[in-house]
Amino acid sequence: MTLDPTLSARLKRNEAGLFSAVVQERSTGQVLMVAWMDDEALSRTLATRKGTYYSRSRQQYWVKGETSGHTQYVHEVRLDCDGDTVLLVVDQIGAACHTGTHTCFDSDVLLGPAAQA
Repeated sequence: MTLDPTLSARLKRNEAGLFSAVVQERSTGQVLMVAWMDDEALSRTLATRKGTYYSRSRQQYWVKGETSGHTQYVHEVRLDCDGDTVLLVVDQIGAACHTGTHTCFDSDVLLGPAAQA
């Protein structure tokens, strides 16, 4: 699949040709995960509405939920103002995190809500 040239020209990639993808749950607004994409992963996502990413460690594409069943149906894809990050707004079925939690941001809270005075 080929990414639309107009969209491709707006993307800013790192030295490996990748850009970050922030994944947000449509129903809650909660950030579920951050992953990497390249033009091909984005093109596949736009064509199928399935969250498709690029694994830096395995150096291959992966579709969220393809093996686990924890799928993402993509409702929206937005490009940030700098062109270096996309936002995917999804319906998440099951856990988004590979550890089995709903979001990758469940376990390590570095700063919680401030106490009310």
